Amino acid sequence: MSALELIRSDYIRSLIAKGEREDKRGAMDIREISIKKGMINNAEGSAQIDLGNTRVLAGAKLVVDDVHSDTPDQGNIVISAELLPLASAEYESGPPSPEAIELARVVDRGIRAGNCIKLEDLFIEEGKAWTVYVDVYVLNYDGNLFDASTMAVMAAIMDARIPAYKDGAVDYNDRSKRLEVANKVASSTFAKIAGKIVVDPNGAEESAMNARLTIATDGNVIRAMQKGLSGSFTAKEVEELAGIALKMHSEYVKKIDQAMR
Repeated sequence: MSALELIRSDYIRSLIAKGEREDKRGAMDIREISIKKGMINNAEGSAQIDLGNTRVLAGAKLVVDDVHSDTPDQGNIVISAELLPLASAEYESGPPSPEAIELARVVDRGIRAGNCIKLEDLFIEEGKAWTVYVDVYVLNYDGNLFDASTMAVMAAIMDARIPAYKDGAVDYNDRSKRLEVANKVASSTFAKIAGKIVVDPNGAEESAMNARLTIATDGNVIRAMQKGLSGSFTAKEVEELAGIALKMHSEYVKKIDQAMR
């Protein structure tokens, strides 16, 4: 971290310690959300999410694969993430970075544990089933990739249509059947900075935080959690943040539903 970045982080910590945020938000206020669907013509479903200045694009592709021996009547969902160099000076081209791998795993865990897609519905015929591949591309980084990416994946899945399949052949020009979504998941990410907790940290706040907690929920139950960095949250704090995440779920999903109309 450069000297200028250290000064900026100290400034952010001093603001948070006083109960203020640089962008004037309250501690539990999220940034403005903008969602656009159908951004990739060759994908079965796609969506772009702007969460403040963070921009994420997700595309869903359906491919016929062999079923796994332990789940012969189910398909699968695979989520990957790429941190494009154009999104931040810190990102480099090449193999997936640890940050990209963590992003994909956290998003995958929430979507999978939330049973957003019934894998049995992806079964086609004996030995064959659909695999839903969802690729996440970070186009611009300004903090909180976890929540933005979860929304992008959820929106791309909701936008997706299943190609026609007949006699062992897939017709990608015929996408008349919508992919059925069984459940809707959203995540809320909290950052602990200077002993205080804020939601939806932007890039500057992430550089100053010493603990991070991402909670994925379907609005009724907690589906997944991921704690990051060396700092900690008390049991009471985790319980309180889980309640906040459950309440925030409806706000995120409402935005996605509006974009799907």
